[in-house]
Amino acid sequence: MFDAIKEFFNPSENPNISKAFEYQNIHLPTLWLLGKTGAGKSSLIQAITGDSDVEVGNGFEPCTMTSHAYSYPKATPLLRFLDTRGLSEADYDPADDIKISARQGHALLVIAKAEEPEQSDVINALKKIKKQNSIKQILVIHTAVKQLSADEQAKTVQYNQQQFEKVWGGEIPHVEVDFELVNGDTFGISTLKDKLTALLPIIQQFNHQQQHADTEGANFQTLKTEVLWYAGSAGAADAIPAVGLVAVPSIQAKMLHSLANQYGVDWDKQAFAEFIGTLGSGFAFQYASKFGIRQLVKLIPAYGQTIGSASAAVISFASTYAIGRAACKYMYHKSKGEVVSNQDMQTIYKDALANIKEVAKSETR
Repeated sequence: MFDAIKEFFNPSENPNISKAFEYQNIHLPTLWLLGKTGAGKSSLIQAITGDSDVEVGNGFEPCTMTSHAYSYPKATPLLRFLDTRGLSEADYDPADDIKISARQGHALLVIAKAEEPEQSDVINALKKIKKQNSIKQILVIHTAVKQLSADEQAKTVQYNQQQFEKVWGGEIPHVEVDFELVNGDTFGISTLKDKLTALLPIIQQFNHQQQHADTEGANFQTLKTEVLWYAGSAGAADAIPAVGLVAVPSIQAKMLHSLANQYGVDWDKQAFAEFIGTLGSGFAFQYASKFGIRQLVKLIPAYGQTIGSASAAVISFASTYAIGRAACKYMYHKSKGEVVSNQDMQTIYKDALANIKEVAKSETR
């Protein structure tokens, strides 16, 4: 079990790490955007990511014969957007797009401008998607609703909603938004984010508007996507047979070295020991013990390759994130020449572990 701790601090070269990164990239949570040109897909992406430079066509790469995909953030991707370009083609086949979006926690977003009742291309594509019977999570997003009078808004939204529900064969959850109101105001974005978070919990992690109690918390937000990316890689490693035992500690070690560099902290044996010590005298032993048990469980025929691997992936994702969060607090104070109490460190680790639980389940299922 102590081999895991050795790898945690001083990882050996491990070719399985690249496998974990590749597996994670293939299985990124995907938001499939289905809508006409000008429906508001770029504005939707910007609302989700908080990045005003992201837009459909900018950075999107060919993914299938009829679709383009964009992974965000580019360097440490946590989420993929899939944009269907071939809606108007009579022979459009959604099979490849469904395969891509269904690999992980997927959701189909039907985006329709309120003032455009002519949605035949979207409806035809929706019919074909429905026939495949693979997409379970769907949300209709009615955009530019405030460009109409209240009466027109109600009528057009209802009309388009009924068109989509008729094809889908039942009620579809929907939200009304307007990304471009007068004086830069928006409408319905908070509700939109809530609904999207219910579909894919990782989206909550892109909320750049949350308030922070101190500078340390604000600093963590700049590194949060990187920590989440390493967490996703650790979870992915545990989903691959015979990879997690060495790869997970190696991934965590790489994360700690990267964070230390960004905080300007020398990451040596003494710093590592001090950091581990702040998490409690039994942390290292418990980490190694639980990690070893998780790997042994994965070796049990049938059970180990399903429930065992899934459980290990969730735990590795969550614990990697919690270690990263705690490390950021430790390194922030160390870079300032300050001492952080063990109680504060243990509290932030436990809170991070609890807060990321639902995301971990969603990302590794």
